Amino acid sequence: MTNTQPPLQSTSAASKRLPSIRRDGAQLFETERRLNAVLNNASVAIFLMDDRQHCIYMNRAAEELTGWKLAEVLARDCPLHDIVHHTYPDGRPFPLHECAIDRAFPENNQERGEEVFVHRDGHFYPVGFTASPIHDDNANIIGTIIEVRDISEEKAAAERQRLLINELNHRVKNTLVSVQSIAAHTFRERTDQLIRETFNARIAALSNAHNVLVEDNWEGADLRGVIEGALAPHRSAEADVERVQISGPDLRLQPKLAVTLAMALHELMTNAAKYGALSVHEGEVAVTWELSEFIDGRGQLHLTWEERKGPPVTPPTHKGFGSRLIERQLPMEFKGSAETRYLPTGVLCELRVPLTSPPWEGQAFVQEAVAL
Repeated sequence: MTNTQPPLQSTSAASKRLPSIRRDGAQLFETERRLNAVLNNASVAIFLMDDRQHCIYMNRAAEELTGWKLAEVLARDCPLHDIVHHTYPDGRPFPLHECAIDRAFPENNQERGEEVFVHRDGHFYPVGFTASPIHDDNANIIGTIIEVRDISEEKAAAERQRLLINELNHRVKNTLVSVQSIAAHTFRERTDQLIRETFNARIAALSNAHNVLVEDNWEGADLRGVIEGALAPHRSAEADVERVQISGPDLRLQPKLAVTLAMALHELMTNAAKYGALSVHEGEVAVTWELSEFIDGRGQLHLTWEERKGPPVTPPTHKGFGSRLIERQLPMEFKGSAETRYLPTGVLCELRVPLTSPPWEGQAFVQEAVAL
């Protein structure tokens, strides 16, 4: 009878493979150990979902974030959404198809944003998330990996900053009102109406500049918004708004520069309306700006105020508040330059101001101002 069974391998041949098997197993174990060490020591919560939106893995940070253990989540055998994201803060049910986090899988797209989770004990807490689809070797979607972090402290800090900014704005407004009241009593029957109106207009310009900053949490201001705010009172009085043209790229200004620049533009606009191009029907004003590179690598704002088709211009015999503000304060405070030329065709004012690199440290500015 012929023996059809394959011959047994010699003990020596089998033993030659055992070290390789043990070595591969040891490497796999070491890789898994390192991966678990990384994931369990990560500060961000990490969830791994399968193609049913069921959670098949969560690291230690995820367990601490949600209050649920991985074994408990696996035992529930349902989408993770139904465990940690099932209800809106107002108490309405939160269906799975409305969840932006779970949208990453069906739409094969990374999703980022903010949501509100429900802790195991029932309290709600805000989170920031990134949900990314997972693909196999054939580019098929087989699951989702989700990174989540608790942003409760960030939300609380933002609310404190909002209250701080509101308080700052309230104090600034009260201070300006007090200044106007003091001026009204001081100027009463001692100065003419024109001087009082000029003073009040300057206070109003300062107030408008602060309004622009408040709209952006005192972290800076858009240059175009600053210019439009400074010129708005005069432009609204013009029948033809095209007489004042504004042109330039989008640019952010630090708060202090925004206020000073707004006051300078107010002075230029007031002078143009009284004596310059806007004092005659055919006169025009062009405000243009560009951003260039300064000698130390910082950006430099080059802003030009140009009046055209106005009455003949002659240099003033003395410098008023507006001229001193433009030619002294801007260069002194911001290390820039200001040049005003009284050409026959109209006033030409050029401002060059080095810009601080963003971020503008707006919060520190607010806290310093409130402390005063």
